[in-house]
Amino acid sequence: MTTFATTQNTNLRIKKLAIAGMLVAVGILVPMFSPIRVLIEPASFTLASHAVIFIAMFISPLMAVAVAVGTTIGFQLGGFPLIIVLRAATHVVFAFLGSYYLHRVAAKPLSFVSARVFSFVVGLIHAVGEVVVVSVFFFGGNINPMSLEQGFFTSVLLLIGVGSVIHSMVDFEIARLVVLPLKRHRSLASLFKV
Repeated sequence: MTTFATTQNTNLRIKKLAIAGMLVAVGILVPMFSPIRVLIEPASFTLASHAVIFIAMFISPLMAVAVAVGTTIGFQLGGFPLIIVLRAATHVVFAFLGSYYLHRVAAKPLSFVSARVFSFVVGLIHAVGEVVVVSVFFFGGNINPMSLEQGFFTSVLLLIGVGSVIHSMVDFEIARLVVLPLKRHRSLASLFKV
């Protein structure tokens, strides 16, 4: 005989699995079809491409990692260059650390100011991962020759490093704009930690 609590727990897991699947699907579609894309080699920035990972971070660390892995596989299946797939793979790190902080360390929901600080710190972690990947390609000579002429500081530290922090913070705000109304919905409120 199943108890009410067991049934509720099973329903919550099924709901989380369905949401994770939808987030991965959206995360795969956004880079493929987004009309707002900036390409300044070796950097490429697609508006809202990280938003699904941030949404998952508000739900749980496991979901954040699952969505980051799923979107990485999506980049691979989509035929994106290896450097972009490996940059996507680094998202697992900021997704886990950010979500872990939200769910295990933060004593209360993020305020306006603490959300901006959190977004900036996660953006820095995000940027470090991507800079490491691009640095390997840069110093290995496996990068656009124009980027090599611009130099490491401009091509990697400014475009990838600073660009990733800004891109990450913009996508975090997009995710918050999506999560806030969902949190007000009675059947979804218990999923999100904002």
